[in-house]
Amino acid sequence: MRRPWNITDSSVYSLVTYASDGFNMNICTYVTAISMKPKMYAIAIDLSSKTQRILKDTDFAILQVLGKSQTDLVRPLGQKSGFGYDKETYLRKRDHIANWNDHSVLKEAAAYISLQKQGSQITGDHELYWFNAFKSKTNHDNVLSFQNLIVEGLIL
Repeated sequence: MRRPWNITDSSVYSLVTYASDGFNMNICTYVTAISMKPKMYAIAIDLSSKTQRILKDTDFAILQVLGKSQTDLVRPLGQKSGFGYDKETYLRKRDHIANWNDHSVLKEAAAYISLQKQGSQITGDHELYWFNAFKSKTNHDNVLSFQNLIVEGLIL
C-alpha cells in the first residue's frame, strides 16, 4: 500500500528562476494556492537546489503547470541538479523554449503564472516560499499529474 502523500493527485509544475547568466527550471509537486485575494501560491523548494539558491537573490519567478506531453522533461528538470547540469542548454537544443512576457518558458506547458516573492521560511529539508500571482495564461487543460509520474515509474 502507498504512503498517504502518494495517494492524492496533484498537478506537476516547473518553477523557472532567472539569474544574470540565464535561467534554471526544476520540477515541483509541493505547490498549492493559499489565497484568493490576492491570489497567492506556496511552493516548497529543496534546500540543496540551484532554484533555491537563485530565489535567495530574486523576487520574480514563473510557475509552469506541466502538460502530459512533457513527461519526458521530469528526469532532466527534476532528477538532475542545475549546479552540475545545464538545463537551459538542454532545453534550447531540443527546442522546448518559448517566450512569454519577455521570459523563457516551456513551449507546451498547460499554463504560466508570474510570481512575486513575498517571503520564505525553512521547513525541514525544503524552504517554503510564498508568492503573489500577478499574471497568468492558460494554454490547455491536459495537465501532467503526480499519479502520471507514478504510472510512468518516475516516482516509486
